[in-house]
Amino acid sequence: MSMKYLLVLAARSAWNRKLTLGLTVMAVALSVTLLLGVERLREQAHKGFSLSVSGTDLIVGARTSPVQLMLYAVFRVGEATNNISWSSYEKLAQQPLVAWSVPISLGDSHHGFPVLGTNQDYFKHYHYGDNLALRFAAGRPFSSTFDTVLGAEVAERLGYKLGSRITLSHGMGLGGLPEHKDKPFVVTGILKPTGTPVDRTVHVSLEAISAIHLDWAGGIQPPGFHIPQEYVRKFDLQPKEITAALIGLKSRAAVFRVQRAVNENKDEALLAVMPGVALEQLWQVVGVAEKSLLAVSVIVVVVSLSGLVAVIMAGLNERRRELAILRSVGAQPREILMLLTYEGVFVTLAGIVIGLALLSGVTIGAAPIMQEKFGVAMTMSLPSIGEFKLMGAVMLIGLLASLLPAYRAYRLSLADGLTPRV
Repeated sequence: MSMKYLLVLAARSAWNRKLTLGLTVMAVALSVTLLLGVERLREQAHKGFSLSVSGTDLIVGARTSPVQLMLYAVFRVGEATNNISWSSYEKLAQQPLVAWSVPISLGDSHHGFPVLGTNQDYFKHYHYGDNLALRFAAGRPFSSTFDTVLGAEVAERLGYKLGSRITLSHGMGLGGLPEHKDKPFVVTGILKPTGTPVDRTVHVSLEAISAIHLDWAGGIQPPGFHIPQEYVRKFDLQPKEITAALIGLKSRAAVFRVQRAVNENKDEALLAVMPGVALEQLWQVVGVAEKSLLAVSVIVVVVSLSGLVAVIMAGLNERRRELAILRSVGAQPREILMLLTYEGVFVTLAGIVIGLALLSGVTIGAAPIMQEKFGVAMTMSLPSIGEFKLMGAVMLIGLLASLLPAYRAYRLSLADGLTPRV
């Protein structure tokens, strides 16, 4: 028989068993959707993680490890071992190569959510993802000392709206923290979801951080010493120190020069890191889970293709006479082997095609949710090289899976096929 005839015969034979093979195709398709979905999600999550902050050339803080600096300055995890003085920040901000700078101050919280002190330039220069700017779902940036802007998750989980009054706690964590009850804040703005740590952050002005600590010393408020909220504006509220600073340069070609100058600063022990490099180092630590998830999806594919073997093997007993008749009209054993191999390849290929279509549908439907809730930008695109490799691996496994029942059919004898069973 010619190869063309074998292909036609394999297609017709598969069509005659369309219900059984159809279920197998769907099992393969779902496993392929899971496999490629995990791979695409892994790639986009890695990209989104590395773009938790974008458009920022350097992040400067007290000298520590780059990973620790990124943890507390970007992800609000942990605490800074030390702060940097306001004078050092001003000198850095005034350098000729610096286009803009945003100071940030951390250390307080609100019901477990971190409080970030900054200025209005934060809402102008802080970008995330593919250079996306912060946008307001309601309200405006803070303009008065006791105004606050909430991240989307803070507002949603705590039920805050514009005009809500909140108080901050001294220190980070949940429960048991002393509160600045005498100096409440008013919510003037709520940011749109970003899928970044910004969603979990309470934003106030640097002056507000100074104001709530005017009558505090050594982390406590001395008994009998109290400065009413209405009088704090009479004091100098310029901060003496900050936690870190986001730096944007006039030319990215100067990033290494400025970084070296900061790291070699003799007046104060400072550290300047490039966000992309430091985030890549951090991903090596926290990105182990995604590899485990990919391994699980590979196992799912193997299991579904094992089902393909089971279906074809189970159908062999019903097809013994069919195969024997083919042998009787001149079909060679190797042609029988090729026939069943083609059927397995058809099923696998159909599963891959349907799996790609399902993945496209899931991507379109889930993209807005993934962007808002997790900061992962799921976009429609042609399969990547990695995805083509995975599909090639699935085809190879499908081919190997179909060879077992094909070899079994190859071994069936003409006499065995034509002999009636009692």
